[in-house]
Amino acid sequence: MAFDPALKDFLDEKVDLYNQKDFIPNDPISIPHRYSKKQDIEITGLVAAVLAWGQRTTIIKKANEFFSYMDNDPHNFILHHSEDDLRPILKFRHRTFNDTDALYFIEWFRWYYKDHNSLEDAFYGEGVSDQKSALIRFYNLFFSLPDHPHRTRKHIQTPERKSACKRMNMYLRWMIRKDEKGVDFGLWKKAKPSQLICPCDLHVDRVGRKLGLISRKQTDWGTAVELTENLREFDPEDPVKYDYALFGLGIIEKL
Repeated sequence: MAFDPALKDFLDEKVDLYNQKDFIPNDPISIPHRYSKKQDIEITGLVAAVLAWGQRTTIIKKANEFFSYMDNDPHNFILHHSEDDLRPILKFRHRTFNDTDALYFIEWFRWYYKDHNSLEDAFYGEGVSDQKSALIRFYNLFFSLPDHPHRTRKHIQTPERKSACKRMNMYLRWMIRKDEKGVDFGLWKKAKPSQLICPCDLHVDRVGRKLGLISRKQTDWGTAVELTENLREFDPEDPVKYDYALFGLGIIEKL
């Protein structure tokens, strides 16, 4: 795509408009913003991102319900719960995410956090620097427990299946990207914002095509990469900040 200074100025204005703290309450990122402990932010962020399917008000409601079963103390609950503590979670449903999936997430978190201080290492282990490799690593690690339910695989996306990985890319934006606006957390330091891949949901995809930022016919991992590469022309150090502009133009301004 040829560099378009007018488009850059337009998108920069929209980033400034939507990358603000008043964006938080109506977005799934509000869930991890309820917490201050690093592990709680990681856990609630991942689950909120996985549940980010459908209307944002419903996503927020269901995520809050999920963590209410953990007394809103997820890291402590995950490490120290009893079998009886899990009973209320058996009634949890959000679209195709059900109790089987919820229980496996808790089991995996418990297994992982027994030996690790942060989910960052689950993505950015030794020798991993790019986002594609990080997502593949996490997917393989998440389903490394021998008793994992096959049905749960659909809730964690991987580039190996050519998925655009919208929800996982969004989660990594939350954890890695940081600026003075205070929406994204910037907790993790092993990857840079310049390495992030833009989340490509229905709204971002539609707006990206209208603005000439996407040319691929399908929406897959290659599409997310193409979009990000074009956004890097506007800001090579922080291309994914434009996710705010594209999302706002799509879901709020109905472009």
